[in-house]
Formats: sequence, C-alpha cells, structure tokens
Amino acid sequence: MTDADSSMRTSAATRLYLYVALSIIAVLVLIPLLTTALGGFKSLGELRTNPFGLPSTWYWSNYTDILFGDRYWRQMINSLVIAALTVFLTLVVSAMAAFTFAHVRFFASGFLLNYFLIGLMFPAATAILPLFIRIRDLGLLDSYWGVVLPQVAFGLGMSILLFRNYFRNLPEELFQAAFVDGCGYIRFFWYISLPLARPIIATVGIISFVGSWNSYILPLIMLNSESKYTWPLGIMVYRGEYGTSWQLALAFITLTILPTIIVFFIAQKHIIAGLTAGAVKS
Repeated sequence: MTDADSSMRTSAATRLYLYVALSIIAVLVLIPLLTTALGGFKSLGELRTNPFGLPSTWYWSNYTDILFGDRYWRQMINSLVIAALTVFLTLVVSAMAAFTFAHVRFFASGFLLNYFLIGLMFPAATAILPLFIRIRDLGLLDSYWGVVLPQVAFGLGMSILLFRNYFRNLPEELFQAAFVDGCGYIRFFWYISLPLARPIIATVGIISFVGSWNSYILPLIMLNSESKYTWPLGIMVYRGEYGTSWQLALAFITLTILPTIIVFFIAQKHIIAGLTAGAVKS
C-alpha cells in the first residue's frame, strides 16, 4: 500500500466521519425547530396526542391571528428597538475599549481588562436585585433604557475580548506605517482599523442582537407596561390560570425566531470570519 492510497483512505474516512457527525448535529438542531413550526398548525388536542407528526388538519388561523394582531407587531417593534440600541452601544463602547487595550499601553491595563472579563463569569440573573435597585434609583424602570443598559454592561466582556483579539491580529507594519505618515490613534482607529474590522463587527453585532432579542429575565423585571413588552414576554399572553394555548405559543415562537435566523444566514460569512480571525497570531 502506497502513501497516496493510505492518505486517500484516511481522507475518505475523515470525510465520512465529518458527514455523519454534522448530519447528527443538524438533525438535533432541526427537529426542535420543525416540531415548533408544525405544532403551530395543530389544535391543542392534536398537539398533545401527536406532538411530532404532521398535522391532520392545518390550522392556518393560529398564525394569521397572530400576524394580523396589534400585540405581535408592537412587541416585535419593542424588541427591535431594544436590540438595535443594545447592538449600537455594545459595538461603539467595546470597539473603542478593545482598540485601547490592543494598542495603547498604560498603567494597570491588564488589571482593567481582567475586570471587564470578569463579567463573562456572572450572568445577569445573578445580579438582578442590585440591577433592579440601581435602575429604579436612576428612574429608568419601565423604559427601554432600563433593559438596554444592563444588557450592554453584561455583553461588554465577550465583545471586548473578540474585538481585542481581532485588533491585535492586524499587521504591525500597517500600524507603524500609519504613524510614520502622521496618523494618530483616533484616525488609525476610525479610518483603518474599523474598515478592516467588518467581520468582527458583524460577529459581535449578531451575538449582541440575538442575546438581546431572546432576553427574558431583564425585560420581565424592568418592564411593567404591556405596551413595552418584548416578544419573550408576549408568550405569557397565551398562558392562562387553568391552561395554556400551546399551539398559539408555538406559532408565536416560530414567527419571532424567524428574524434572527434570517439575520444569521445573511451575515454568516462575516460571523465565521470574525470568530476565526483572532485564532492564529501572525
């Protein structure tokens, strides 16, 4: 057996293993999504007796009643406004902070960076009581900012880490040439670093958007008016004292996760490029 035959056989076995593993992962991901989408077309009785099969009768009204209702679109707009503000502030603050940590040397920079990264160890739920007290003292309860600011604060750790790795991976010669031409830190950041950082901007933006879009605990604690509810809180409408309209809840979930899926597929290439850009240091 030649080395070429051994290499081809190993390569074929590796491809087979990858195909099988990826197929299993795809099935595990798609089955809950398809079950949720199909469950929205069933009646409550059929959903209990046949949760995984195709509907015997397709109840399109489960979806149309939600789509043509004012509550759904109001909650979607609330979620979109909160997510957009969260993404914008996260990108602005984390990009500037990460550029500083990557290129500017100052006293206790490592300590300050570790202070930001501590946020990765603690989810927002662990600090919900002091957060509520602080937001109440600031007069931001039952407002968009009462949800946006905590989400930005808890998202800075991961965002700064991703941006910093990307900025440090930029060629050092580019940085030196810019300074020789009289370019300062601010101009280098705005005119050179940011245009080259589109993949990591897309990555951090999608992560922040999905995290804000799916957030439940913070809007539940900070928002009191139903007119300001986000879509995760809208699911509570279909839960009554004596029963839950699961078919409507599944239809509602299907309609609300579609925007995140669409956004992910649109920015998929940028997300992968941003996550892998800092993996190898040249």
